[in-house]
Amino acid sequence: MLKNDQTSQLDTYLVGGAVRDKLLARAVKDNDYVVIGATIEEMLSLGFTQVGKDFPVFLHPQTKDEYALARTERKQGQGYTGFICDTSSKVTLEEDLLRRDLTINAMAMIPTNSDENPKIIDPYNGQADLGNRILRHVSSAFIEDPLRVLRVARFAARYYNYGFKIADETLQLMTKISNSGELATLSGERVWQEMHSSLADQYPEVFFQVLRRCDALIKIWPELDALWGVPNPAKWHPEICSGIHTMMVLQQAVKLSPKTSIRFAAVCHDLGKSLTLEKHWPSHQGHEKSGLALVEKICQQLKVPKDHKTLALKVCEFHLHCHKAFELKASTIVKLFNSLDVWRKPEEFSDFLITCEADFRGRLHNENKPYPQVDYLNTAFQAALNVTAKEFIRQGIKGAEIKEAINNKRINVIKEIKQQQKSDI
Repeated sequence: MLKNDQTSQLDTYLVGGAVRDKLLARAVKDNDYVVIGATIEEMLSLGFTQVGKDFPVFLHPQTKDEYALARTERKQGQGYTGFICDTSSKVTLEEDLLRRDLTINAMAMIPTNSDENPKIIDPYNGQADLGNRILRHVSSAFIEDPLRVLRVARFAARYYNYGFKIADETLQLMTKISNSGELATLSGERVWQEMHSSLADQYPEVFFQVLRRCDALIKIWPELDALWGVPNPAKWHPEICSGIHTMMVLQQAVKLSPKTSIRFAAVCHDLGKSLTLEKHWPSHQGHEKSGLALVEKICQQLKVPKDHKTLALKVCEFHLHCHKAFELKASTIVKLFNSLDVWRKPEEFSDFLITCEADFRGRLHNENKPYPQVDYLNTAFQAALNVTAKEFIRQGIKGAEIKEAINNKRINVIKEIKQQQKSDI
């Protein structure tokens, strides 16, 4: 238990994202506080639990909110961890806010039981930038932390629907960081954390577009960056550019599903087109297979979760099979089902179909067109799923012959569905 009525003995301020989102009338996920003039010993004596290795952060034992001692930072090495922190009791609130990334994140609020007329401490004009919808760095120290390139891209995506734009001078600093080589100091896990957070938001395409504008995407994911300028056949892709198409597919994936695995697969589905020799443009024969190694590469580099990787690989390799579903022989459809492991992973098959639909709709003039392949393949799957070993066991069939019998029966039931589909036309 905290002694002496919780934090009444501390000079405490609500800071960062909580203040920003309160002023935007946006739901606040986490309340983070900064404590001025306190020591580690004082925090522990009041019942806080210390966490974090790099600098003193404490958890409130009841609310589990984070309380950090005010600190300043001094660059001493490369990367976003190359800082020396000063958390002495002499650090002021203004000094603590000065080390933050953006002005809209460098405001503080005196905690109160009411949200009416809160007292805002705003030494770096965060409220003005909030009102003008500007993402602007607080100080020139912004350039010392390469992680801020990804963070600003994430904020640009998260607050895109509010009308936020990146200040020109901030984008220039982001470009300078990108070209300094410091992005290479970021761990794959940390890059994925920012990317995954953006994939979960409503406008993840903005994240990638911003990274491309400041020369960061070519450093972090060169195979994705390479898609811009690679043409597609105008007949199937009136938008022409493979990079633009990929972002359109991502937009459609957002509309179709909240799953980040589907959205990641949407970004990965055409990576193989970056390997097509220019003399073969705009054709991309075999891009599905050639893209698999590129999906493997980025998943290994960023330590992408297994479920995201598995779906991305399947979509990359088989999305054209889905588009051409009505042209496939029944035996090919069964082979497709086997390759997708639909019998053990029906939910993943559903995610596969959603991503393929996003690929179809992510083209100029296609957004509202029907995509009957999903219903057709789902019908074929359900019919094939009803074929089990029981009837063949009753017939006395044993061993490996059962598997063959099931496979043949599944082909036959799908042939019937294909015939019905033709007669309906």
